[in-house]
Formats: sequence, C-alpha cells, structure tokens
Amino acid sequence: MLNLTSSFVLLAFSDLQYNHAALFSTILVIYTLTWTANLLLLTSIKLSPHLHTPMYFFLGNLSVVDISFSTVTVPKLLSCILHGRATISFLGCFLQMFFFVFLGVTEIFLLSVMAFDRCLAVCIPLHYTSLMNHKVMFILSSSCWVGAFLHSLLHTYVLSQLTYCEDRLIPHFFCDMTPLIKLSCSSTTLAELLIYTEGSIAIIIPFLFILISYVLIGWTIVRMKTSNNRSKAFSSCSSHLMVICLFYGTIIFIYFRPPSVYSSQYDRIVSMAYTIITPMLNPFIYSLRNQPVKEALTKVIMQSFLDM
Repeated sequence: MLNLTSSFVLLAFSDLQYNHAALFSTILVIYTLTWTANLLLLTSIKLSPHLHTPMYFFLGNLSVVDISFSTVTVPKLLSCILHGRATISFLGCFLQMFFFVFLGVTEIFLLSVMAFDRCLAVCIPLHYTSLMNHKVMFILSSSCWVGAFLHSLLHTYVLSQLTYCEDRLIPHFFCDMTPLIKLSCSSTTLAELLIYTEGSIAIIIPFLFILISYVLIGWTIVRMKTSNNRSKAFSSCSSHLMVICLFYGTIIFIYFRPPSVYSSQYDRIVSMAYTIITPMLNPFIYSLRNQPVKEALTKVIMQSFLDM
C-alpha cells in the first residue's frame, strides 16, 4: 500500500520500440519553440499599445497557460526518454496531476471566454468597447483561473484518498487521472462518477458556449452586406477556431470514450498532441493569420537584433 513516502514509476514509452535520440531531440526542439514563440507573443502584446485590447489580453493569458502546461509534463518526459522510465514520488505525482488538470481546464475556460469576446466584437461592434471593459476582462480571466483551480483541487483530493497497492507502474508519461484510477485497489466509484459528471460538465458547457457563440457569429457574418466586412470578421475568428478544433479534438478522444476501448498505448501518443504540440502551435496559429500580431512580432525581433 502506497503512502506519502512511496513513489510511482512512469513507464513513458519504454515498452515501445523507438529511436530514443530522435524522440528526445524532437521533443526538446518543440519545447524550446513553445517557450520562444509564446514569450515572443507575450512580449509583443506587452510592448505594442495597439494590441492592448481584450482579444490580446486573453491571448496573453493563453500563452502563459501554454508555457506552464507544457512545463508540467515535458521535463519529466525527457527524463523518461533518457532513462527508459522515471520514478516520481507520491506527492510529486499528485502535484503534477493537479497542475495538469488546473492548466488544462484553464485553457478550456479561456477558449470559451475568447469565443464570447469574438461574439461581442462581431455581433454588436458598436457596444463592444463599453461591454468588454477592463473590469469585465479581469473578472472573466480571474473566473477562468479560479474555477479551474477549484475543479482541479476537487479531483486531486478525491484521487489522493484512494488506496494504491503494490503495482506502482503508470503506463503513461505523466500522472493522469485514468491511469491512477486503474492502479487503485480500493473502490473508485466516487472518482469515476466525479470525472463523468462534474468533469464532463467542465468540458461540455464551455464547448456548448463556444458552439453557440460561433453560431451567432456565423449568422451575423452571413447577414453582412459587403464581402470585405465578412472577410475581416471571419479572419478575426479563424485562428481561434483552429485552436479550438485542435485542443478539443484530442481532449474528446482521450476522455470521452467508454472504458472498454481504453488503450494506454494510444492514449500516450494522442496525449502528446495536446500536452506538447498544441502549446507550440497556438502562438504560430494566432501570429501567422493575424497581421497586427505579425507586425508587432517583427518589430520586437528587429529591435532585439538592433540591441545586440
């Protein structure tokens, strides 16, 4: 039986045949790009007065989440690749799970708030500035962080109260809820019920909110008289839609399946998409399809070279 002084073993990919050096190098490059791209985006937003708007305020929050989200799992994964597998303490495992769930749900909430922001901007542009003021921005962003914190705290506490027996091998590269539940030798009814009810609500309600927002946006765009206005409105939303599809697609695949089709091998591979690749792609998606961001990034990069 495990306690606070015990530890788990992260299997990572040690049971699969792969090129260790190639995988380590690839993940390290992606992790470096994640930090570099998101920090550049944050710097551009901070130093460019014309980007001090609600849309970029929430985008800055998303960049902070992406940096932190990848940092929760990637360093331990790199250690697993180097050593085949890695040991993680009981406390360290649940801390990792807490921050993983906390930051993942924060991103879900932020994506729904960003959809709401785009809905106001496109559907009622004349009232947008008065509705989305600094106070509302702060309340919405704070609600995302606080709500995700409480959600993660609840799930972490419930799972930490389970009894874990001699089998300490986690067939994953980080401490996730599903593998931990499968390692428990006590009743997991409450933990599973919590995941399928409160956990599902925390994902589905923001998704429905995003869906409704984009139905309203689409209806407004269709009714616009000029193609130029339609093009501008669609351009301001397309990047956000791409990020939503990428993030939600992998989340639904992992967490919304019947237990009978659970596969640790596929879960590990798909989990890399939203824990490693998505945080790197988000700043590129937003910058490459957004002219103001591209101009701000170019200015920051040029200034950096001039100061060297």
